[in-house]
Amino acid sequence: MSWLEDVFKVKKPVIAMCHLQALPGDPRYDCEKGMPWVIEKARADLLALQRGGVDAVMFSNEFSLPYLTKVEPVTYTAMARIIGELKKDITIPHGVNVLWDPMASIDLAMATDAYFVREIFTGVYASDFGLWNTNAGEVIRHQYRLGAQKVKLLFNIVPEAAVYLGGRKFEDIARSTVFNNLPDALCVSGLTAGAETDSSTLKSVKTVAGDTPVFANTGVRLSNIEQQLSVADGAVTGTTFKKDGKFFNPVDEARVKEFMDKVKEFRKTL
Repeated sequence: MSWLEDVFKVKKPVIAMCHLQALPGDPRYDCEKGMPWVIEKARADLLALQRGGVDAVMFSNEFSLPYLTKVEPVTYTAMARIIGELKKDITIPHGVNVLWDPMASIDLAMATDAYFVREIFTGVYASDFGLWNTNAGEVIRHQYRLGAQKVKLLFNIVPEAAVYLGGRKFEDIARSTVFNNLPDALCVSGLTAGAETDSSTLKSVKTVAGDTPVFANTGVRLSNIEQQLSVADGAVTGTTFKKDGKFFNPVDEARVKEFMDKVKEFRKTL
């Protein structure tokens, strides 16, 4: 687990999501408010997350609904502008996730000095976005061509809003993903953002992952954080930090602090 403590400086890190408002080209983008409003909303959420004590932040185009599996250039260029304008405010390690385009995520990571990327790198799925295919070999070769070897790749092996084509068990998928792709970490998700990660799936993946860290990727909240971190090596969380725990709401600093205080108490038992 050395790279986790190397990057995050703690055991069992909590990566908080900074969900960006709809961007130019997205159906919900507000042309009247424009990019300055999107940037200020992102800044407010970032500062609330940092004051609340999270260990890292991951910027994602979460409100670019419905998602594309190959995004338009305007999406990641807009994200680069936002992160660039927030750079002076970022005091913790940051990562990026361009939903759902691994190439664009790695490009954005390089452009913004991100430490890590979370993506769907492997598998073929029947999804809400249609037939969803991937090419991990192509993506990782792209990473190396860019000289982005230091960017950690978090493989989401239980994708949201999708199901694997084929009847393989998640532990078999985890085992072969680790062998074939040497991921820096595996992420285990629920059905959608905010949906709890199934604890039995989390345990089965952890059992076969060996030295590869495993993150609980969705639905981690105050009521289950100790249970999830007793199995997982870290957590990625977003919705629970929002006002009233609602996906589309802004970050609530008090909820972040309450959550992170509980995490810090749990770490004392490790």
